[in-house]
Amino acid sequence: MPKLNPYLNFDGKAEEAFHFYKSVFGGEFLGEIYKMGNAPGTESLSEEEKNRVMHIALPIGDDLLMASDIVPGFGQKLNIGNSNYVSVFPDSRDEADRIFHALSEGGTIEMPIEDQCWGDYFGSFQDRYGIYWMINYNESYPK
Repeated sequence: MPKLNPYLNFDGKAEEAFHFYKSVFGGEFLGEIYKMGNAPGTESLSEEEKNRVMHIALPIGDDLLMASDIVPGFGQKLNIGNSNYVSVFPDSRDEADRIFHALSEGGTIEMPIEDQCWGDYFGSFQDRYGIYWMINYNESYPK
């Protein structure tokens, strides 16, 4: 069975965001933080764009959260939207609260984390970097 992992794009904030996510989830980055300036064909980029992240990965449980920065010099533009969410399934209600409150700090809460009519403990928000998250706990879900 194939495995799916979220891949996020940022506009120059990937490294900052991933240090923040690492502070919430723990762990270590998988490999180094690859910068645009280390890739061939990037000589024409500004110094700021050369310092942008080409790839970063943070293992979280059995999954990987990965990201890169867009490069305006290559004609790329970031469009922040709510068409994608990173959905997190913590092992406990306390862990759901911890993750929700840590990640949503400085962001915009869409739905406060609380017991929902469908039986789950759930909340959603956009974090300070424009990424949308859902935190969902149900004690009957497999761990």
